[in-house]
Amino acid sequence: MAKAQPINADQPATSPQIKRPAHWRENHGSGFEGREALLGQAMSMVIKTLSQTEPYQHHVNGALVLAHLGAMQFAKNNGLLNEYVEHDRKMMEPVNFRIRKLIEETGNKELALEATFDITECHYQLVLDTKVEPGKRTWVSPFKTSIEACRRMGMMDMTEADVHNLWTRPRLEAYARDMGVEFRVSDLGADGTVTCEVM
Repeated sequence: MAKAQPINADQPATSPQIKRPAHWRENHGSGFEGREALLGQAMSMVIKTLSQTEPYQHHVNGALVLAHLGAMQFAKNNGLLNEYVEHDRKMMEPVNFRIRKLIEETGNKELALEATFDITECHYQLVLDTKVEPGKRTWVSPFKTSIEACRRMGMMDMTEADVHNLWTRPRLEAYARDMGVEFRVSDLGADGTVTCEVM
């Protein structure tokens, strides 16, 4: 029986070049080869943090949450919340302007959400779980537990609604303006849920 031949036998077979994400690795493995000590330190930190259950169950984002809250309370105490948001916007300007250029070149507004939520540890180390959908991202505000504990101890007087309305929403809206898009940031849900949509 004759061996099956390709339809265009006279042309060399080529594989289509598929663009891979920047983090794609051609070689298999854990990706931590040569960095085992770093991984061990990180896992030790996770275990120590999650072992802390008093006065509440701590999470791996706890120190970052408290750093944000401490800075926000300082800004509120000194009437500087608007300036604090503008400082953060200005700090992120080079990154957001770079994303603006990519959006202008491609017409893909989804890049604004990817840059703000998906590929930056500034978000995914603070918010441990974000639902990714075309045109929007949804998460639960990470501040509630720490705010309640700090308020009980008299460390701060901010509420989770204050954080959302005076920090989260205006900061995200400022990022969007710099990226040349518009974000619609939802009100804080009763369960702390927030949704950000690109318009």
